[in-house]
Amino acid sequence: MARLAFEEGLCIDVSTGGELDIVLRSGVPARRVILHGNNKSHDELERALSVGVHRVIVDNFDEIDRLRELVRPASPLNCLVRVTPGVEAHTHEFVRTGQEDTKFGFSVSTGDARRAIALLSEVPGLRVRGVHAHIGSQIFDLAGYRETMGILADFTKDDSFDELCVGGGLGVAYVQGESAPSIREWGDLIRKTAKEVGLDTSLRLLAEPGRAIVAQAGVTLYRVGAIKPVSARTYVAVDGGMSDNPRPVLYGSGYEAFDVDHPLADRTVPVRLVGKHCESGDVLIDQAWLPEETSVDSVVATPATGAYGYSMASNYNRVPRPAVVFVAGGRAREVLRRETFDDLARLEVDENP
Repeated sequence: MARLAFEEGLCIDVSTGGELDIVLRSGVPARRVILHGNNKSHDELERALSVGVHRVIVDNFDEIDRLRELVRPASPLNCLVRVTPGVEAHTHEFVRTGQEDTKFGFSVSTGDARRAIALLSEVPGLRVRGVHAHIGSQIFDLAGYRETMGILADFTKDDSFDELCVGGGLGVAYVQGESAPSIREWGDLIRKTAKEVGLDTSLRLLAEPGRAIVAQAGVTLYRVGAIKPVSARTYVAVDGGMSDNPRPVLYGSGYEAFDVDHPLADRTVPVRLVGKHCESGDVLIDQAWLPEETSVDSVVATPATGAYGYSMASNYNRVPRPAVVFVAGGRAREVLRRETFDDLARLEVDENP
């Protein structure tokens, strides 16, 4: 996936050493990688500097202390300072990141952001190129972006920065009846707002579309294993669940479901689509609609799982993760094989070899 994004001309954001490692293994040059994270370790920062990442997004004062120890004039570092503008995006509280009460970034209103910029500017070999803000995820109302850019323009008006990252978080329509602004509409608004708030036209505007690029490109397929009518509803159990998609459990995310063998059939049967885990809360869709033809062994698809699905998957209850297949131009290719029980046991330490 990293190689594909790079081939399409994008830079790649990573937030951990593990993500940095797989991106570099994929052949993406470090100069196209941006390191995020609210708790970057010494080792993560050291590797980022040694390979020469494009930018480091600095998040806290402890990180500044680590950078002061690591950065040298002989191998300079370009960074952005992550600031919290105090904007509460209209989205679920678990995916808001721009308000004051958040683990991310330096507050503009308290003066922490200005203090961080001053401290970083004193580190030999470190150049502060600008600021970064990200107000949340799954956002449909564009007003928050206007407010954020106004705050950032005022905050940086006396700085000689040459970059400003407006973050991302543009929402995606997951269920019937939802609609979301297109990336073009979002981009047009960012450019228009930049002009309205008086940002220098030479300022390089960066954005992180993320979910809006990949969510609807992904589909998860499940096989039905059991159908159980009870007094209140009918449960349809599939061979996955919260281990391959924890989003419904974490923050009530909604999805649609379709029978792959009958994609155009009327979906008239209300069911609760559940997984195979030992949790009553292992619910993928609280009320899904499927056709009457759906039965045991049917394959059911949940669309729009390209952004957060496999990337959040676990092996809860020792359930192996599924394979991942890329499809384009009528050609399919496996890019991650299905896990086996041997894979799950490979880290076990045998005390009696």
